[in-house]
Amino acid sequence: MKKCEILSVGTELLMGQVANTDAQYISGKLPGLGIGVYYHTVVGDNPVRVMEALNIAAGRADIIITTGGLGPTQDDLTKNVIADFIGKRLVRDENTCALIEGYFKRTGRPMTESNFRQAYFPEGAVILKNERGTAPGCLVEFLYGNEQKVIVMLPGPPGELIPMLDNEALPLLAKYSGGSRIISRYFPITEVPESKVESMLLDIIEGKSNPTAATYVKDGVVTVRATASGEDEAAVNQMLDGVASKVRERFGDDLISDRGEDLKTVFLKLCVEHGLKVAAAESLTAGLIPYLITSVPGASAALTGSFVTYSNDAKMQLCGVKAETLELCGAVSRETCREMLEGTSRAFSAQLALATTGNAGPGVMENKPAGLVYVGAKLFDRIEICECHFRGGRENVRMRSAMKALDLGRRLMLEYFRV
Repeated sequence: MKKCEILSVGTELLMGQVANTDAQYISGKLPGLGIGVYYHTVVGDNPVRVMEALNIAAGRADIIITTGGLGPTQDDLTKNVIADFIGKRLVRDENTCALIEGYFKRTGRPMTESNFRQAYFPEGAVILKNERGTAPGCLVEFLYGNEQKVIVMLPGPPGELIPMLDNEALPLLAKYSGGSRIISRYFPITEVPESKVESMLLDIIEGKSNPTAATYVKDGVVTVRATASGEDEAAVNQMLDGVASKVRERFGDDLISDRGEDLKTVFLKLCVEHGLKVAAAESLTAGLIPYLITSVPGASAALTGSFVTYSNDAKMQLCGVKAETLELCGAVSRETCREMLEGTSRAFSAQLALATTGNAGPGVMENKPAGLVYVGAKLFDRIEICECHFRGGRENVRMRSAMKALDLGRRLMLEYFRV
């Protein structure tokens, strides 16, 4: 298996101004080629430190992929430092010059002479076209000691990097894979603590080298990642089929998907499959539920509308929550959540309604502690309301609440349509 290191160049990454989503995206693409990502490194726009990072990467990886530092300004130094590192001079590519000029003419933007810096590449490099900008990438082979290495340079902006990686770089990198395949499958699970998930899968996790399995948690969802490798793709998939069968058997409805689909995708698929219209009423989550649903293509087939009922007046006016309910039980209560569900279902003529009301914190509200949330779902005449106690800051409580609402809706649909 070829080892890869992703070297991200940019002081803005080190300063926390920009999240390093490039490395995340690249890491998800390479295992399918049989290339293992062993290291992530981030270095600032400093030629000495970039050179140090290149030396370390070349000493422990077969393939180095750099991101960032291909722009026209003085701090865009990646190609210059790499050319020095591999001992190759930079040469100007006239075809790239013409493409850069054409880009500025098409977009009506002013061009400066410095933009032509992007048309220089290490001698012998394969140029990677940039469909979305002016900074082409490149792939070049070089010797480090007596070993042949490969370095790929990609731009930093994700909108430019993603199509370049997918359409230009990955087809070229395929020949360096050595013939092995690494395939991972992901099994998201809800309502089961990570420690229990692990204990229920110890026979898969402990002492296994192929396939391997591990767990991680995000937004209250525990995901089991199963990975297998081999030269025969069919045999690799057969190993993973065995893992999938055990996970399905042991977790039942707690398993969101055995095909790696996330909760919002599975929720929307179920709504569309059963021809359901869905609506939401939200207090503390304030629009997160439709945000999650509409991040999946095709959401218009199911989502009909939503209410953000942050105030008590909004709960009464939009959802029909009774004044006496708010006075006697409070906004953060099972009773208010129920009336939010019923009123929203009526208002939107929705077969499935979701609702959240609670205290995201950090302080006490209505004598209710931070993290206390009531989450409900109503499918036809069936209503399910859960009292939840979420930990963490405001954003964690809000996201966990919205995710819980989708999961309640998912479970109600599974139960209702199972027969």
